[in-house]
Amino acid sequence: MPEPSLIAAGALQDLPPGSRKLVFRPGQESIVVLNVNGQFFALENSCPHAGASIASGACQGHVLSCPAHGLKFNIQNGQCTASPDLRIPIYDVVVQDESLWLRANEPAGDPSTR
Repeated sequence: MPEPSLIAAGALQDLPPGSRKLVFRPGQESIVVLNVNGQFFALENSCPHAGASIASGACQGHVLSCPAHGLKFNIQNGQCTASPDLRIPIYDVVVQDESLWLRANEPAGDPSTR
C-alpha cells in the first residue's frame, strides 16, 4: 500500500525509456513525468517564467527546454540553467509494485518552501 501523500502516476510499463506523460490533479498544476534512460523524473508542468506548459519541450540529457520561450531546466532539481531565481517544483518518483508514484520534493536549504 502506497503512502497517503503519494500521487498515482500510472503503470511502470506505460512509461518506457524516452517517453513522458502528464499526471493530472484536480484543481492543481499537472505534472510531467519523464523516463530518461530508465531513470524517472517529475516536474510541475508550468514554467516559472510565464506559466507555459513544459511537457512538449525538447529534453536533451537532463535538460528540458520550455517550448514557449526557450528557458532550460535541469530535470534532476528543477533549476533553470540561466537564472538561479527560477526553479520548477520537482517530485520524487517512487516505483512500487510495478506502479509509479510521485512525492513532492522541496528544495534543500529553503525552509520557506516546507
